[in-house]
Amino acid sequence: MKRKIPAVLIAILVSHLSISQDLNYAKNVVKTLASDEFKGRGYVGQGDQIAAKYIGAEFRKLGLKSFKKNYFQKFTTSVNTFPSAMNLALNGTKKSAGIDYLIEAGSPGVKGEFNTVTLPIEDMLNQHLLSGKLRSSEGQFLVIPTFNRKDYTNEQQKRITEVINFIKYHPDNPASGSIILTNDKLTWGGSTTRFTKPSFIVDNDSSTRNIEKVTVHVENKYFEQYKSQNVIGYLEGEKSDSLIVLIAHYDHLGMMGSEALFPGANDNASGVAMLLNLAKHYQSNKPKYNTVFIAFGGEELGLLGAKHFVENPLFELSRIKFLVNFDISGTGDEGIQVVNGKLYKEEFDRLVRINSEKNLLAQVKIRGEACNSDHCMFHMKKVPCFFIYTLGGIQAYHDIYDKSETLPLTEFEDYLRLITQFVDEL
Repeated sequence: MKRKIPAVLIAILVSHLSISQDLNYAKNVVKTLASDEFKGRGYVGQGDQIAAKYIGAEFRKLGLKSFKKNYFQKFTTSVNTFPSAMNLALNGTKKSAGIDYLIEAGSPGVKGEFNTVTLPIEDMLNQHLLSGKLRSSEGQFLVIPTFNRKDYTNEQQKRITEVINFIKYHPDNPASGSIILTNDKLTWGGSTTRFTKPSFIVDNDSSTRNIEKVTVHVENKYFEQYKSQNVIGYLEGEKSDSLIVLIAHYDHLGMMGSEALFPGANDNASGVAMLLNLAKHYQSNKPKYNTVFIAFGGEELGLLGAKHFVENPLFELSRIKFLVNFDISGTGDEGIQVVNGKLYKEEFDRLVRINSEKNLLAQVKIRGEACNSDHCMFHMKKVPCFFIYTLGGIQAYHDIYDKSETLPLTEFEDYLRLITQFVDEL
C-alpha cells in the first residue's frame, strides 16, 4: 500500500525546488552578464548595450509589459574610454593593467618615453619647493611616492589632496603625466570628462623604487554623445492605484584597454539577478500592486540613467508606494545593510521582523541616507525608498577580480525570501 504524502510536505518540497531553481537562474544571469562577451558592461565595444538587450529579452520571457513600444528608455552621455592600447613600463619593466596599475579614468591617450621628477610629500607642503619641482617637470612624468595619511594633520591632508588633484586634472600642470604610487587596493571608476594629462595609479612594490624612466602607450576614445539606455517593464497587480518599484543598475566599468576586463559580478550583475528573480516570482504570484522593474544604465558614471528617468518619468513619481534598490547582492554572510532605514523606520522594522520570524539572514543592519546609488535620484524627489546591499564575503569591488566564478551568492535564496515577503506586506 502506497503512503500518501501530506499536502504540507508537498508544499515545502515545491517551495524548496522553486527557490533552488531561482538560485540556478541567478547564477546563470550573473555568469552571463559578467562574461567576456559582455565586455564589462561598459562603453568599449558597446558592452552596456549588449547587456541591455539581454535584460530586455529576459523581461520579454518573463511576460513583463512595456510602457512604450519597447522596454528601452534612451539617454545620452559623454564618456571617456580606452578601447585598445594600454601599455605601461617603469624602468623597462612592463606592468599589467588592472593588476599592477590603473589609469585615471579621465586620462587622454599618450605615447612615448619620459624621464621623471619625484615629488616627495614634504615638498607638496612647501610652496617654494613645490613650485620648483613643478617647473622642473615640464615634458616629464611626475612621480608621487606612497604615503600614510595618518602621519599628517587634517590640514596637511587637504593640501596634499589639492596638489595631487592639480597634478592629475589641471591643464596648467607642466608635466606630461603622473605616476601615483599607492599601498591601497586598486579601485577603478568611470569618467564623463577627458582631462589634458594622463595619470596612473600604480601598486607600490620593489620595482617602483627610484623610477627614472616611464614608457607608455595608451589610446583613448572620447564620446561626447554616447547613446545608452534604461530597461523598464512592469507586471500588473491586484491594485493599480499605487506602484512598487524595484531597481538595479546593470552597467559596470567595461574595459581598460583590450585586455583588462572589469566583470562586475557582484557590482552589479548580482543586483540584476535579484531583479529578474523578483520578476520571475511575481510572474507566477500576482503582486498586490502594479510592480515596475527597472535596470538602470549609467550608474557608474554618476547615476545618469536614474537621473534621466526621474526627469523624464514614464509614470507619476507620486504614485510610488515604495522603491527598493538592489546594488551588490551576491554575498550576505554577515547580513544586509539598509540605506534609508533610519528614515523609513516602520518599513525597516518590518524587514527586521520578517527576517527574525523566518530566521533568514545574520542581521538586517540600519543606516541613514546616502547618495551612493540609483535610489538617491528618487530620494531627492521625496520617493520613499531603500537601498539594500549584502555584507561579508569577497572584497572584490571595481576591480578585475569581481568575477562570477568567485561570487558565492551565499545567502541569495534567503535574501530573495526576505524581499518577497517584505514587498507582499507593503
